[in-house]
Amino acid sequence: MSRRFNGWHMTAILVGFFGVVVAVNMVMATFATRSFGGTVVDNSYVASQNFNAWLEAAREQDDLQWTEAVERAGDRVAVTVDTPQGPLTGAEITGIASHPVGRADEVLLSFAATEGGGYRSNESLDPGRWIVRIEIVRDEERKRVLVDIR
Repeated sequence: MSRRFNGWHMTAILVGFFGVVVAVNMVMATFATRSFGGTVVDNSYVASQNFNAWLEAAREQDDLQWTEAVERAGDRVAVTVDTPQGPLTGAEITGIASHPVGRADEVLLSFAATEGGGYRSNESLDPGRWIVRIEIVRDEERKRVLVDIR
């Protein structure tokens, strides 16, 4: 003898279904707000006004024909830059390391020249993934690099 399907069964199914949907949405919204560090640009209109200047700067960087390698060297960041004339020397290198989702404070990086034409950061980075923005300047020449290191 089976029980008949009635209104209470349908009510339980609907409440259960929508309860699961709401619970999943709440969990996902919590994860999203806790893990996203902010906006890409604060004002997209102002950023659009600089777009052509950014394109020109990118063309100038490409004309330098510098190739860079950025990697983790223990708890430091190591940078090597090769030019058509050989390793880059006499440059000033600075950087900012930020956690991809804003879980750690930004670390300002300054670099000192090492033997063999490389550069090594004076500041250390905690283990994990970092987005590193580096600016390499020698006289009037300038190159900006964005690297994801682990």
